[in-house]
Amino acid sequence: MLDVEAARRGLASQPFSRLLGARLTEFGDGAATLELDVREELEQQNGYLHGGVLAYAADNALTFAAGTVLGPELLTAGFTIDYLRPAVGATLRARAVVVQAGRSRATCRCEVYTVDGSGAVTLCAAAQGSARLAPGRQVPSRDEPHENPFTRKENPGQAAPRAGLESAGPVHRSAEPDGRGAPRGDRPPG
Repeated sequence: MLDVEAARRGLASQPFSRLLGARLTEFGDGAATLELDVREELEQQNGYLHGGVLAYAADNALTFAAGTVLGPELLTAGFTIDYLRPAVGATLRARAVVVQAGRSRATCRCEVYTVDGSGAVTLCAAAQGSARLAPGRQVPSRDEPHENPFTRKENPGQAAPRAGLESAGPVHRSAEPDGRGAPRGDRPPG
């Protein structure tokens, strides 16, 4: 698995994380903490830290927490965030923990805080999400032949005609009086 230095190198390799000045302050044992300094460029029009910055911090903290149990080759599968109060402070801190992990996916929770100059901590957002192992670097397109991982048989791709459908022609729908757009069968459009 990853150690904290390898995880920090991974964070440093993300151009957007470098732009925000994010740093990994905790990593291991199913948890990760990401921090960044609050600055004017990251605020929205009312002087609060922009919600997109909070979402970034939650997303990355969730994925790094998952990386403590799954390794480095991860992608966020999805996450939700609830903004609890406006974010004001000197530092933004996102701490995520793994709540369940399988062989290829981990679900995590994250709390996003601000820390003011005196060290007072304020909870600003709560998030939950999951990360999954990244597929191979190249995922076959629908039009390229590839092996179906479930049947281990060659899939000819979608570009090849599908048996029985190539001569069926399009199904036309019309606005029937009932508004359901019932199929018109063999009648020509018009």
